[in-house]
Amino acid sequence: MPKIGKFVLPTALALAAALFPQPASADPVEALATTHKSPFTCGKTFNANNWTPGHSPSGSLDWQDYGGDDINGETVRATAAGTAYFYDAGNTSYGKWIEIRHGDGSRTRYAHLATMARAAGGSMSVGQGTVIGTVGSTGGSTAPHLHYEQRTSTGAVDTSPTVDGVTVSLGQKKAITSTNACGGNPYTPEEVCGGGYAVIDSAALVGGRTYLLYNSGNGNNCVVTLKTTNVGSPSSMSAFLEPEGASRTTNAGSFGYYAGPVVRSAPGQCVKWGGSIGSSTYTSPFEHCG
Repeated sequence: MPKIGKFVLPTALALAAALFPQPASADPVEALATTHKSPFTCGKTFNANNWTPGHSPSGSLDWQDYGGDDINGETVRATAAGTAYFYDAGNTSYGKWIEIRHGDGSRTRYAHLATMARAAGGSMSVGQGTVIGTVGSTGGSTAPHLHYEQRTSTGAVDTSPTVDGVTVSLGQKKAITSTNACGGNPYTPEEVCGGGYAVIDSAALVGGRTYLLYNSGNGNNCVVTLKTTNVGSPSSMSAFLEPEGASRTTNAGSFGYYAGPVVRSAPGQCVKWGGSIGSSTYTSPFEHCG
């Protein structure tokens, strides 16, 4: 929930408590095994404010403007890998919000989002650094910021969360510079195509790679082209898929991370597939016949 200057929004806090009951204060807070990065793009610096008293739930962080960098509309990234679930509380409490459930059973929450990578009710597999939404002021918020929580597998909130190696204890406000997604493309072909898809072929491009995936559950093919250099900087990219005897479907444009996904059903057919990054292109022969 937001804090503007020295003022707290009591109604929003009450709604948050009603909609999202907290564990009893006597519950022990176990140590989190998952290591978390900042929820922002590599190199971005924002204030992490663990203010008290009155913040609900206690120990959650409000990420706010730092210096002249306005957080409104900023890209929000997964702080660790897991499965993301998307929700919308409307004009109350968290507003548009996401919970990521991590491999050790712990969870993170991201609230008051302007946009989300999936519609409410959806889910997706994410890696550390995967884009999940943008900062906004939905729900019980009075100014743009990102409400962020780290929770144990029991649901207890860690009151001294650590991100990018910096621990922010109750009452502290620290400027943290993100190292999230600094090492390359945070997306995988499987994440872009969605659950049930597996890579069956790929081809190298200058600055990236194009992939063909197949979903044995529904029989669909999927093509995606991912960058490995100049990641995050929009440039010309494409991905295409063409079942034999049918028209070609292409996704092309100026993208920062990937082109696609292009999904087609091709039962009993061979497919031609490929993609491009700048002037580097790949086009397969008709192959992988169903």
